[in-house]
Amino acid sequence: MAGPIECVVRGYISGSGWKDYQKTGGICGIPLPAGLRESEQLPEPIFTPSTKATTGHDENISFEETIARIGEPLARRLRETSLALYKRAAEHAAGCGIIIADTKFEFGVHGCDLIWIDEALTPDSSRFWPAAEYKAGGAQPSFDKQYVRDYLERIGWNKQPPGPALPADVVAGTRQKYRDAYQRITGHALP
Repeated sequence: MAGPIECVVRGYISGSGWKDYQKTGGICGIPLPAGLRESEQLPEPIFTPSTKATTGHDENISFEETIARIGEPLARRLRETSLALYKRAAEHAAGCGIIIADTKFEFGVHGCDLIWIDEALTPDSSRFWPAAEYKAGGAQPSFDKQYVRDYLERIGWNKQPPGPALPADVVAGTRQKYRDAYQRITGHALP
């Protein structure tokens, strides 16, 4: 197997997927309908894998590139499993007033078994949006690490290590967003 793959599923067009769509009319080589707006729901969730970078940033790749790296049977299995997990989680979250716009999964292989090893639908690996405030056509309020990303954009960080220290209010705001998402999805408050 050549290089780790991150399994990204997108139900809405946002983040790097939005940037790719603006340039190419698709995401990771998957053509999409013309005229989509930022944060708009896609006709169907799509599997958009990326490389797992050890330094720098992950890079979106096509499904064909995924097949070339890990073989067709495993690539198909990862795609099917990722889409099924996303659909089930998105349905549950919708009942709690949260849109899961996208998420990523990390899997491993143990013998012949595919095992889910990391990125378990957390605010660090998913975009969680409050459904009551959703409106396609721009960035969305969120319960995820977008709060930190927005701060880093505001200060003009060049995305090179080391990262800047986060002020206490950004840390507290991020913590509260994560706690709010947890409570909405589970029905229980964190202590």
